[in-house]
Amino acid sequence: MLLKNLRMIFRELSKQKLRTILTLFGIFWGTTSVILLLTFGMAVKSRTSKTMHGMGEAICVIWSGKTSISYGGFPKGRQLSFFNGDAEYLRQQVPLIGEISPQYARYDVPVNVNGKKQNFTINAVWPEFQDMRNMVPREGSRFISPLDMEERRRVVFIGNEVEKTMFGSEDAVGKLMYIDALPYRVIGVIVEKQQDGSYNGQDKNAIFMPTTTYLGIYGDRYIDNLVARAKDVHKTPQMKAAIVTAMAKKYRFSPEDTQALPIWDTTEYDQFLSTFFNGFTIFLGVVGVMTLIVGGIGVANIMYVIVEERTSEIGVKRAIGAKKRVILSQYLIETFFISMVGTISGFLFAVLLIVIINQAPIEDFVGVLILKPSIAIITIIIISMITLIAGWGPAKRAATLDPVVAINS
Repeated sequence: MLLKNLRMIFRELSKQKLRTILTLFGIFWGTTSVILLLTFGMAVKSRTSKTMHGMGEAICVIWSGKTSISYGGFPKGRQLSFFNGDAEYLRQQVPLIGEISPQYARYDVPVNVNGKKQNFTINAVWPEFQDMRNMVPREGSRFISPLDMEERRRVVFIGNEVEKTMFGSEDAVGKLMYIDALPYRVIGVIVEKQQDGSYNGQDKNAIFMPTTTYLGIYGDRYIDNLVARAKDVHKTPQMKAAIVTAMAKKYRFSPEDTQALPIWDTTEYDQFLSTFFNGFTIFLGVVGVMTLIVGGIGVANIMYVIVEERTSEIGVKRAIGAKKRVILSQYLIETFFISMVGTISGFLFAVLLIVIINQAPIEDFVGVLILKPSIAIITIIIISMITLIAGWGPAKRAATLDPVVAINS
C-alpha cells in the first residue's frame, strides 16, 4: 500500500517537473538557511560571551573620577584619587564584597632577559585578582600567593605573549627577568585565553607582581583602580551602591554623583550582549523562515494543480464511498512527502557546510559552528507548521469536492 502511494506521488509530481524542482529547492534552501543562520547566530553569541569572560566574570572595575556636583563645601570638578588602604577599607565597610583587589599599573617599563630588551605594562595586584580576572596559570606554574605578599618577594606572573617574546620557545618558569634593572623570578605563565574586553591592555602582554613588592620599589601613593566581585552575583547592584556610599563618605562627594566614581559592571554588559544576540539570532531565524514560507507557497501551488488534475479521480473515489478524512489525509501525506524530501536534503547540506566552514580559520571571528539539537527541533517544528498550512487548503478542497461535479468535470 505504501509503495503504491509512493508510486502515485512520483507519477503526479513527474507531470509537474519544473514546479516540483522549484518547490523542492525552496524547501531545501529554506531549511539550509534556517539551520545555518541560527547556528551562526549562536556561535557568534557564544564566542563573544567567552572572549568577554576572558577578562573576568561578574566583576566591577572601579576608578576614581572628577566630581560633577558641588558637595560638602567642595566645588565640582575636584579630582579624586584612591589610596593604598582603600581596598581594605571597602572590604570592611561593604560586607557584600566577596573578593577585592587594588591594581597599580605602570606602562612601558623596560624588561631585560639575557640582553633581550622590550617594554611591557607592569601590574601590581593581590592574590584575589587571579580568580576575579580568570588568570589561569599554566601547568607547573602559579599565581601570586599570600606568602609572596607577606615576604615582599620579587616574583612575577607573566602573560603567554611576554614569555614568547622574551624567552622564545623556552619555559620561563623559574627563570629571571630584569624589570627596571631589578631581578625578578618568574613563578607563573598565564594559559592562553580569548579576551576581547580589557581596560589596561591584554593580559597576555602584561606582567603581574605582588602589591607589597611593587610599593617597596616604586612607592606609588595612589592606586589606578579597584577590581571587586560580589559574594552573590545577583546582588552586584547592591554591592555597587554600597561601594559608592562608602567612598562618598570617605572622600566627601555626593552619592548621587555618577562622575565621581565610574564603575564598569561587566554583568550589565553581559546582559546587554545577551539581549542583543538573542534579538540578532531571532532576526536571522526570521530571514530563514521567510525563505521557507516561499517554499511553502510553492508546495501549496503544486498541490492545488495536482488536485485540479485529479478532480475526476477524486469524484470517483467519493462516489464509491471514500470518506473525506481519507482524501484529506492522502493529500496531506503527499504534501509532507514533498516537504520532507526538501527538508532532509537541506538538513544534510547544512551539516556538510558547517563541517566545511569549521575547517576554515575563522574561530577567532565567529567561534565554532555547532548544530545544537534545539536548532534541529526548532527547524523541524517550523517546517512542519508551514507544510501543514500549505497543504491544508488543497487537501481540504479535494476532500470537500462534490462527487457528481467532480466526475462530470
